[in-house]
Amino acid sequence: MNKTEVLRELKKLGTARNRTVFARHGVTGALYGVSCADLGTLKKKIKVDHELARELWASGNHDARVLAMMVGDPEQVTARQLDTWVRELGDYVLTDAFSGLAGRSPLAPKRMEKWMAARGEWVCATGWNLLCGLAMSDREVPDERLEGYVKVIESTIGTRPNRARYAMNNALIAIGTRNRRLEKHAVAAARRIGPVQVNHGETGCRTPDAVTYIPRAAAHRRGKSAKAKAR
Repeated sequence: MNKTEVLRELKKLGTARNRTVFARHGVTGALYGVSCADLGTLKKKIKVDHELARELWASGNHDARVLAMMVGDPEQVTARQLDTWVRELGDYVLTDAFSGLAGRSPLAPKRMEKWMAARGEWVCATGWNLLCGLAMSDREVPDERLEGYVKVIESTIGTRPNRARYAMNNALIAIGTRNRRLEKHAVAAARRIGPVQVNHGETGCRTPDAVTYIPRAAAHRRGKSAKAKAR
């Protein structure tokens, strides 16, 4: 599919109801209102097409940009593209989609460190999203390094922008599910931090309580690992 065909399909799939829902989640600007399920179907049809992803992003349409992050190639994305796109983020829906692509790129480690320290809400949130993904997937990262990030979260989360606090809380949870040592470390930090205040706008979304969530998530992860080893 080319850009014109994709945009035509997105327009057809969009609904007024979805546009209202997305607006409640902070999405503004050009928007057709395409469901996540329909975007997933289009992704399966397109597969990977980085040139198309670049063109869809350039369209400025929110649905097209989310789809672009789904069909983009993390091996082909350039540092310039990542740095340009991250500055154009304006809501958590697109930020999460962008984080998914950026997190699979070989450029992710350096961008993560840079973005975590950024002042901008969405750039900063992206950096911590990448750390969350790293903690969940990369088993080679040493505990000592992750403990260092826990200290940064504990000392700075209260001063960071709204959605960055949410991403930092998620990163703390992800770190705490790695092993029992990090679970203990992360829960202790979460107790000292206290409830993390995040404005979720006109939605029913809630911020997970890391103190209670980490042990449950850690136990679930250990259970899945034990089942996998038993097979």
